[in-house]
Amino acid sequence: MGLIKALTSSTSSALGDQFKEYVTCPKVDKNVLIARGVVQHGEGNKKPSEGVITNGSKIVIPQGWAMMLVDNGKVVEFSSEPGEYIYDNSSEPSIFYGGLGKGIIDTIKTLGSRITYGGQTARDQRVYYVSLLNVLGNKFGSAQPKKITDEKYGIIEITFFGEYAYKVDDPVALVGNVLGANAKDIVTFDEVMGSQLKMEFVEQISKAISEVMRDKKVSFGDMQSYGSEISDKMNEILSSSWKEKYGLIVTDVAMGDINVTDASMERINKIDDATIFSDAKLQSGLMANASAEALKNAASNENGAMIGFAGMNMAGNAGANLMDSVNKNVQTNSVSNAGVVTGNGQVPNFCPNCGTKTNGANFCSNCGTKLN
Repeated sequence: MGLIKALTSSTSSALGDQFKEYVTCPKVDKNVLIARGVVQHGEGNKKPSEGVITNGSKIVIPQGWAMMLVDNGKVVEFSSEPGEYIYDNSSEPSIFYGGLGKGIIDTIKTLGSRITYGGQTARDQRVYYVSLLNVLGNKFGSAQPKKITDEKYGIIEITFFGEYAYKVDDPVALVGNVLGANAKDIVTFDEVMGSQLKMEFVEQISKAISEVMRDKKVSFGDMQSYGSEISDKMNEILSSSWKEKYGLIVTDVAMGDINVTDASMERINKIDDATIFSDAKLQSGLMANASAEALKNAASNENGAMIGFAGMNMAGNAGANLMDSVNKNVQTNSVSNAGVVTGNGQVPNFCPNCGTKTNGANFCSNCGTKLN
């Protein structure tokens, strides 16, 4: 059995005189995923047999679809390349896998022989078309906060929403597992995706986000720029349930807003404050900004600029003393955090912000300060 590309591009009914059967994809709406081919018996076939694709028949494959010929439950021909083909049952099988990759041949070998139909006749040949459409605009969101591990803030809880796209990457696996013993002429995307696969996507997306954040060493606020990486990670996570079972892959993930819970925001603010007041350069920047604001306010003082500047000088002296104390404290804490050797030779570490013993952790368990 084999497919030979036809030389003519005509699809008129006049071809009935040349070909025994003329097989085409029915007109369907965009929600159709699998459709059984429509067989038109041409005038050249005086005694057509239902369920049999006669030698010399023509099979048309439209753009955006894959076609497979199933003979008594076994996939014997496959093509994802659009065009017109002549069916020749005297030649070797032909697999035109197109952009789907050679892996489709392995699927035919492992799954192609398992497609069985209840109550099949002694000879049952069917042509099935599978949509290769990239399905866009599938919304997702977290009904409840999800825990993720942030590079900067540790474990935090977030809510999120966005959209993803998917498509069929292995039509043979899809037909083999979806149709099974229940042959149908039409199968929709909704029937295959259902609530189970959609729910699984939402359950696993937070894991994918965390892993990409860890691999790329970025914080949660930057994840909108890593849609392709999240897509790849989702395909890795969903391989057994989406790809192997249904032949589906995720092609794109567009993250919308990622929001942290109130409790996590409080934790984030503490860590940010601790970071500022443990960094001498950041402290200097804050003091410079405060000094500039103070000059502005002093110049517009209602009791006179001189009084305002006098007050500013007093505040400046106090601020300088405060800065000196803070810097000394930072140095002292840095030494403390470097470790203190105990009597048994161990080196305990301490948080530079609150002094809590850290025991080598990445974040302080008391105030959340990042330690490493």
